[in-house]
Amino acid sequence: MAKWLMVLPPVIFAALAGTFYVGMMRDNPNDLPSTFIDRAAPVVPTTALAGVPLLTDADLRTGAVTVVNFWATWCPPCRAEHPTLLELQKQGVRVVGINLRDDDAKAVAYLQEEGNPFLAVATDPMGRNAVEWGVTAPPETFILRGDGTVAFKFIGPLVGSDYEQRFVPQLQKALSE
Repeated sequence: MAKWLMVLPPVIFAALAGTFYVGMMRDNPNDLPSTFIDRAAPVVPTTALAGVPLLTDADLRTGAVTVVNFWATWCPPCRAEHPTLLELQKQGVRVVGINLRDDDAKAVAYLQEEGNPFLAVATDPMGRNAVEWGVTAPPETFILRGDGTVAFKFIGPLVGSDYEQRFVPQLQKALSE
């Protein structure tokens, strides 16, 4: 029995090392694949922020590429990406939002103070709809084709080189299709 116990740790180590090596040798080890790619976008919540147009499922299927951003006022990375969302809006990109587990009054005040990049917003106060979209924590952003199918999912804030190297090319690709 003692000999078996001496062999077990090196075997476990070798198995873990092999698993890590295979994971690192993937095409893009930082990319988390989404099961939603090329599938119809899940439904959106039917609750709205006061004074902000309500996001509907029809808004995701207008024939134009749409960026869907899950955000919250309590989320520092969401605040960091806000200027990027405003810039996308200025460039003519359709940006819509789903406010996640947030206080409605704080969300409305934030959009009034910082500017509203969203054509429409739905609220997901309990986070149930986020689960249907596969969102783990804000910010997460989806690029939808004009027919409402998911072209790309981006996890994290839309800032920095990750945004420029991964999100922007996917957005340009979707807009050129």
